[in-house]
Amino acid sequence: MVMAIVTPWSILLALTDTYSVLVKLLPQELRVLSIVFAGDFVLSFLSLGGACAVASATELLASADGKICDGSLCIQYQVSAALAFLCWFLLLASALFNFWSLPSLYY
Repeated sequence: MVMAIVTPWSILLALTDTYSVLVKLLPQELRVLSIVFAGDFVLSFLSLGGACAVASATELLASADGKICDGSLCIQYQVSAALAFLCWFLLLASALFNFWSLPSLYY
């Protein structure tokens, strides 16, 4: 559910950033950057919760004596958990970068 929100959010931000770079007009409003920061920050922690849930489910399936989780299924869950943690890390990095750039709008 979280990734269904994160994916359109990230695509929208990527399109907006690409348009801003091509037109050479960066957003100068504090309100816009604050909304982007808040959205990235909230979605990064929701993504962390999803990543932890996937990791714990994978560990539970793997510890069930191999009856439930056979070979490729466990590997798919482990890759899913690793990519969810990577998504969380990138969203948090984006939020921190936006937080770092907020004071530049005051001058």
